[in-house]
Amino acid sequence: MPLKAAKKPAKKAKSKAKAPAKKAAPKKARKTAGKSASRPAPKKPAPPARKPAPPSDLLKRILTSLDDDKAENVITIDLEGRSALCDAAVIASGRSSRHVSAMAEHLARRLKEGGYGTRPVNGQAQGDWVLVDAGDVIVHLFRPEVRDYYDLEGMWSVGSRK
Repeated sequence: MPLKAAKKPAKKAKSKAKAPAKKAAPKKARKTAGKSASRPAPKKPAPPARKPAPPSDLLKRILTSLDDDKAENVITIDLEGRSALCDAAVIASGRSSRHVSAMAEHLARRLKEGGYGTRPVNGQAQGDWVLVDAGDVIVHLFRPEVRDYYDLEGMWSVGSRK
């Protein structure tokens, strides 16, 4: 029996010897974590100031078409990074519902002639609010009263015309 008693304390001594070794590793990790926390983090360079993107060929073609058709109060809103639908929106007014419909028809024809394909035009029959989806640019053509009512400029925070 004395042999068995001698074996049991030896096992306990071995397990005690292993336990401090396991505790020592986290202390080292804590020390290294403390060192990195005491060092100042490297400063990341500030992102460059965002400049408005230069007008694309599509946007230039749209603005030229609206200018040729005597559109009033033309506003371009840069939506790059703010909307997944398009990169820009163009908002313009016509003098009457017939003027708005004619501008939309001319714009769709000029885009097709320019190689942009047939573009969907919504609301052309009524002429109050006509939307021309040119892909990367969406064009909203309004009668003045309807434009004031919906106030898309205010919605996109670009300032109201009022």
